Amino acid sequence: MRDGPNSSGGSEPSYPISSVDNALRLLLLFREQQSMRLTEACSYLGVAHSTAHRLLAMLIHRGFVRQDDSRAYRPGPMLVEIGLAVVQKMDVRMHARPFLEKLASKFGETVHLVTLEGDKVRYIDAVESDRTLRVIARTGQILYAHCTSAGKAMLGELTPEQVRALYANKKLLPQTASSIKSMDALESALDDVRSLGYATNYEESEEGVGSVAIALVNAANRPVASLAVAVPVNRLVPEMQANIVRALKEVRQQFRDLPA
Repeated sequence: MRDGPNSSGGSEPSYPISSVDNALRLLLLFREQQSMRLTEACSYLGVAHSTAHRLLAMLIHRGFVRQDDSRAYRPGPMLVEIGLAVVQKMDVRMHARPFLEKLASKFGETVHLVTLEGDKVRYIDAVESDRTLRVIARTGQILYAHCTSAGKAMLGELTPEQVRALYANKKLLPQTASSIKSMDALESALDDVRSLGYATNYEESEEGVGSVAIALVNAANRPVASLAVAVPVNRLVPEMQANIVRALKEVRQQFRDLPA
């Protein structure tokens, strides 16, 4: 078992907290073994039975550890979910880039990759159309989630309770005259997103601009970003929207099937 200075990935802090350190050391054990017994935890940490039991009980409470039928301790769902989420977040641009390029080539329109940050969205990547009349890439911009198709696609992956908590005591500030301005209107729009499987935006974030978006989910079925095809509204006719929706739904499935 590794327990040297390199196991932490950094130098020892000036003011260590022993209980936190011991809990983290127990989690690090799972790098080397699939399970542990309470007696192993006591011996490894050099603490009393009751101390190790309290540490493991708290880790179980937070979902970082679970007990199997034999009472052995194993990695819990939260530990696995955090690992997946961190890796997916780090790699989302790399994984999504081929899909951005494919969609941009197919439709000749600008395609954005967007992440949700609270009640706002951040545009983290884009492939811009080369047409004279086009939507300019928004990479780096932050906009209100309820004013964008990409934001509504991500919000649609949340439960109504999660959305209300996100917007608690917050006004829905508009960006254009067409923006959603009330929680009732937003909840109705998100019901449509969940039913249809995609979100739209007609001049809600910028006059003259429309878009169609879909949320990307990872292998654990957790939303990590959204893809939005942005089109001047005069070109976003029903037939084109239907074609974009079909292509986006194919991308969602292909993205979900990517290896972790």
